[in-house]
Amino acid sequence: MKSRILTLLTAMILFAVLAIPLQTSAGVSQGKIITFDIPGAGTSAGQGTFAIPLNDWNLITGYYIDADGVYHGFVRNPNGSFTSFDPTGSTGTGPFSLNDWGATTGYYVDASGVCHGFLRTLNGKITSFDPAGSTCTVSENINLFGAMAGEYYDANGVIHGFLLTPYGKMISFDAPGAGTDANQGTFPYAATCLNISGTIVGGYIDGNNVQHGFLRKPDGTIITFDPTGSTATFAWTMNDQGEIAGNYNDANGMSHGFVRNPKGVITKFDVPGAGTGSGQGTFAYANNLEGVIDGGYIDANGVQHGYVRSPKGVITKFDVPGAGTGSGQGTIPAVINLEGVIDGYYIDADGVYHGFLRLP
Repeated sequence: MKSRILTLLTAMILFAVLAIPLQTSAGVSQGKIITFDIPGAGTSAGQGTFAIPLNDWNLITGYYIDADGVYHGFVRNPNGSFTSFDPTGSTGTGPFSLNDWGATTGYYVDASGVCHGFLRTLNGKITSFDPAGSTCTVSENINLFGAMAGEYYDANGVIHGFLLTPYGKMISFDAPGAGTDANQGTFPYAATCLNISGTIVGGYIDGNNVQHGFLRKPDGTIITFDPTGSTATFAWTMNDQGEIAGNYNDANGMSHGFVRNPKGVITKFDVPGAGTGSGQGTFAYANNLEGVIDGGYIDANGVQHGYVRSPKGVITKFDVPGAGTGSGQGTIPAVINLEGVIDGYYIDADGVYHGFLRLP
């Protein structure tokens, strides 16, 4: 269970239907890129700084792994200063999301190895919470009004989605068709899966261990979906217009990007230069209110690169200076805000992680 949660921290950043082929060319524009490391971050392979979400004021949250392999949360202010934090009793802290008020949510692990959700306000006050029956809680999303969404595990290891309203009401939900065995069930994804209306997007694993996308409306209605040809669907993000972006695997294990509009029409796309082997391809991680998508692609050599896709389908590639060029190294974008600023992290040639901010 804990291994899936830790994998989610990195996989979230790594990792009728209408198919419209990409008809635009891809350019390369690095933009202005700022790199950073939080004080106290480890400098060995597998350690370092992981910038995950940012808000429209360029406030960033994320986590860093110190020299002892311990996870800690941090906030990076627009002026470049840092604040590190851990909930009381934490042996590992993983922030996932923050809103424009600077409130942060995520999870932490206590001394017994149990995961709990937390809310941290801009002034640093931290409150922990768990849905009834939870043996591990991961809060992954917070919207402008302070509603939070995420997942929890029950005593049998089954995963359930939850919504915690701004008024403190906890609502548990399951997608139709979600499996009921251990490590099956329903879960929102990443930092931007709960929009201002209270609509939630995410994934569920069915009884055959196949992953699908879902959309939960504010009235509790749940719609499930998959792009045609999908063997695993990853719905990573949804903007306040209700447009969803993500990626799916084909029968060969190659990943392709997709956009699902509010009417349910799905457009597929691939970044030119993306590899075509299993575990390679195109990944869409976040979209902003204007429909601009940021994501990554893995080339035929296993190197990761960033891209931005305009609402018209124009793709611009970029790499952070200093990013490694070996397999498993490179640039991993996270979230794009309304102004088109992107944050994320990169892996250097020594396997160390560093944060970055890309200005348009």
